[in-house]
Amino acid sequence: MDFTFTEEQQAAVEAAKAVFADVAPDGVPSPALTQGAVAEDFDRPLWAKLAASDLLSLVLAEEHGGAGLDAIALCLVLREAAKVLARVPLLEHCATAMAVQAHGSPELAAALLPGAGRGTLVLTAAAHGRSGHDPAELAVTARREGTGWTLEGVQTAVPWAHGADWIAVPAHTGEGEAVLALVPRTAEGLTLADQVSTSGERLAELALDGVRVPASHLIETPGAWERLHQLLATGTCALALGLGENVLTMTSQYTGKREQFGFPVATFQAVAVQAADRYIDLRAMEVTLWQAAWRLDAATGGAGGPLPSAGDVAVAKIWASEGVRRVVQTAQHLHGGFGADTDYPLHRYHAWAKQLELQLGPAAAHEEALGDLLAAHALA
Repeated sequence: MDFTFTEEQQAAVEAAKAVFADVAPDGVPSPALTQGAVAEDFDRPLWAKLAASDLLSLVLAEEHGGAGLDAIALCLVLREAAKVLARVPLLEHCATAMAVQAHGSPELAAALLPGAGRGTLVLTAAAHGRSGHDPAELAVTARREGTGWTLEGVQTAVPWAHGADWIAVPAHTGEGEAVLALVPRTAEGLTLADQVSTSGERLAELALDGVRVPASHLIETPGAWERLHQLLATGTCALALGLGENVLTMTSQYTGKREQFGFPVATFQAVAVQAADRYIDLRAMEVTLWQAAWRLDAATGGAGGPLPSAGDVAVAKIWASEGVRRVVQTAQHLHGGFGADTDYPLHRYHAWAKQLELQLGPAAAHEEALGDLLAAHALA
């Protein structure tokens, strides 16, 4: 079996490294010292660089001006983005574009995808429901009226919504079916209320009061929302991995220079054991991430497995949500008081890690979901 990445995927990583090379994680005020959001908008200059490097069109087909790559390539780029805490809606934008490309009407694809690939049109997705705990598709109702649909409901913690042009909103029809509506941010009846993430980023509570959506802007394909939801979760695992890897690197560099009793603290057994444990966490996060991303791509190509792809995504989320927390906690411990210094970037990584952990949800819930899948699918 060949576990190496393809030449195209490796080229995407190199392009991402070049774009993110000059990005500083402390380019905005510290969330620990800021009342409200650290910035009104995402990093537009960085967004323009991503577009110029063709990284925003990475997962789009050639007919839409893209490279035709897959979820693995997207996760590779997200991993690099998280190392510098890149403040761009790369995950939500690309994942939504993939959903439109795979399941949207030709009219919708023509309206959104060319601009999305060039970066002139920004997409995001509402994935957290009304409270962040209930399924997102249950928070909004979609009612057919004439030739279109009417949306009613609330979605919380929508990332980058204030700067997006279109928002993917999951909804239910009342008949047990989940649909996905693409709604312009300026749609009549749609309002945004400010929220702030743990990492200090500006989120939005999205309220829909009789928002009208034409039939061509609503995706009714069975499984379309589930696929997008799994892709968003897997991409979040990639962000957690990249963040954790950079934090462990920072910890290694610090403990290699910091001396106690005339020796670098990295040479002390207690320090080395803790760092080794976190390295094991990261390797487990990595292997489960690539398994989940591969399953999403394989499922698109018709390949199956003993469990649905939701099982692989659940395993990746278990490791990512607990692993990223353990990595930043150990880093703070080994840095001592220096880790809380607001002139040093570690506290920013800690805040972002906590936000990613909250987005992924508790590992116990994913373990329960995995148990349900195992009970429902007998393994030979």
